[in-house]
Amino acid sequence: MNASIQIEKLSKKYINTDVFAVDNIDLTIKSGEIFGILGPNGAGKTTLISMLCGLIKPTSGNIKIAGKPLKTNKKITQQIIGVVPQEYALYPMLTAFENLVYFGAMYGLKGKDLKLKINNALSELGLSKFKNQKVKTFSGGMKRRVNLIAGILHNPAILYLDEPTVGVDVQSKNVIINHLKELNKRETTIIYTSHHMVEAQNFCDRVAIIDSGRIIALDSPSKLIENTKDAKRLEDVYLNLTGENLRDNV
Repeated sequence: MNASIQIEKLSKKYINTDVFAVDNIDLTIKSGEIFGILGPNGAGKTTLISMLCGLIKPTSGNIKIAGKPLKTNKKITQQIIGVVPQEYALYPMLTAFENLVYFGAMYGLKGKDLKLKINNALSELGLSKFKNQKVKTFSGGMKRRVNLIAGILHNPAILYLDEPTVGVDVQSKNVIINHLKELNKRETTIIYTSHHMVEAQNFCDRVAIIDSGRIIALDSPSKLIENTKDAKRLEDVYLNLTGENLRDNV
């Protein structure tokens, strides 16, 4: 498969800090892959994703999206990228449909085509009968599903997901994961971050475990488990590599 994302010697050091948030990472994510980025709080996951999305500039290194340097093709590459953040990117006083019209317009969608995309997505995610209700009345699982739709209306080739199922009920989680698998079958490359190890183990083709800004393990979940002594689950691998000490940040 052709490389969808290529990262070469990528680093980020914030002003007035002594350490690198991301430290000299090399990584290739294949087209059509479901790739997990896992790590403790403060490990560098958010910084890495923010650079891949073009939201912050690297201190050094290069990023190529679909073969094109991100730093010189930001507008073009952003058209093929979808982002679903952990925080709800929704307007609570607008209805689900109104929210999605707004976000669709941001991607240049309009008219009948946009309405059709919205209605199809709402149907697929079990939200059709709620489309004219204000988002402020929705449960967490319903908001998560609308949040997902907002990031995929333009059919992105690459989709970044930050904790897409956090705080939702089992039914909503199942619907979200199944929908993401369907998107992947349509050749959408998915980059996924989460603290749910069981979900990551079952969902991802490969995972990178990051700590202190560096990749400390990279392989399929099954291979990582196989190659870690006494490991039966991805969580065992994760704890073996990152330790059991708390990573609280103030």
